[in-house]
Amino acid sequence: MLTRRTFGSLPLAACLPAYAQSGRMQSWKLATPRRTGIHDLAPAPDGGVWFTAQASGHLGWFDPATGRTELIALGSGSSPHGVIQGPDKAAWITDSGQNAMVRVSWPERKVAVFPLPQGTPYANLNTCAFDGDGNCWFTGQGGFIGKVAVKTGDVSVKQSPRGRGPYGICATPAGDVWWCSLAGSFIARIDRKTGDSVIVEPPTRDQGARRVWSDSQGRIWVSEWNSGQLSVHDSRANSWKQWKLPGSGPRAYAVYVDERDIPWVSDFGGNAMFSFDPRTEKFERYGFERESANVRQILGRKGEVWLPESGTEHISVIRTS
Repeated sequence: MLTRRTFGSLPLAACLPAYAQSGRMQSWKLATPRRTGIHDLAPAPDGGVWFTAQASGHLGWFDPATGRTELIALGSGSSPHGVIQGPDKAAWITDSGQNAMVRVSWPERKVAVFPLPQGTPYANLNTCAFDGDGNCWFTGQGGFIGKVAVKTGDVSVKQSPRGRGPYGICATPAGDVWWCSLAGSFIARIDRKTGDSVIVEPPTRDQGARRVWSDSQGRIWVSEWNSGQLSVHDSRANSWKQWKLPGSGPRAYAVYVDERDIPWVSDFGGNAMFSFDPRTEKFERYGFERESANVRQILGRKGEVWLPESGTEHISVIRTS
C-alpha cells in the first residue's frame, strides 16, 4: 500500500539555503519529523531530487525550490540503499531490507517490488545501473551480481567472483556495465549475455574500490576507500592512472563524472568534496561547515552536482554553471 508523507509547512528561513561557499554550494536541512538515514540520491525528472531514507524505509523526494520533503513508503522491512533514474523516468532502488529491487513510477508514485529469486540468501543490495538494452543490473555486497529484465520483470542473480564485496556499479555510454568490489579491491566488466564478470586488477593492492563511474569516453573512474586515491582505468589502452586526494588520511567514498568530464569525489577523511581536472591533474576542494557530512553518493544533471549528507541529514548542491 502506498503511503505518502509531505512536510511542507515551513517558515521561509527553513526553505532557504543554510550554507553557501563562493556562491556555488547550497545546503538544506531535511524537513522531516525524524531521522531518515539519507544514503544515496538521484535527480528526479521533475526538477526535484530523490533520496533513499535507509533508516525509515522510504523513497524521499526533495523540492529545492521550496525545501519541501515527501516520503513514500517502500514496504515492510524496507532499508533502501541506492537510487537512480531509469530510462522509464522511474526511481529504481536497491532495497537491502526487502532483499529486492524496487521501482517507484513518477509522477504516479506507484511502488512495485521485484524480489530476488526464491532461495537467494541475504544479498545486502547496494547500487544499480542500466545497460544499453534497458536492463537494470545491481550489486549485493554479500557476494552477488543481478539483473532485472525490464521488459519481463524477471530477476536473475549470480554469485560474484571472489565472494563478498560488490558495491559500486555504472554504465558506459556504449551501454556496458562495470562494478567494483570493496572487499575484493578490484573492478569488473559484466558480460551482458551471460551475466559473468571479467575482473580487472587496479595497480594499488588492497585499495578498497568503493564506487565507479564512467566518463564520456568509457573510462572507468574509481574511488578507492582504503588508499584514499582517485584512479581511472582506460580499457582500450589497458592503462591506469591514480592520484592521492589532498590532505592527511583521505577516505574516498563516492565518485561521479559530470557532463564536462570532470570527476567529483567525496572524502570522509577530510569532510570535503573534490573536483578533479584531468587536464591539469589538480583537485579543487569544497569543504562542509558541518562535521562528518559523509557524502555516500554523488549524482547530477547539467550544471548541478547533488550530494546527500548522510551524517547530517542535509542535501547539498554544487552549481557549476
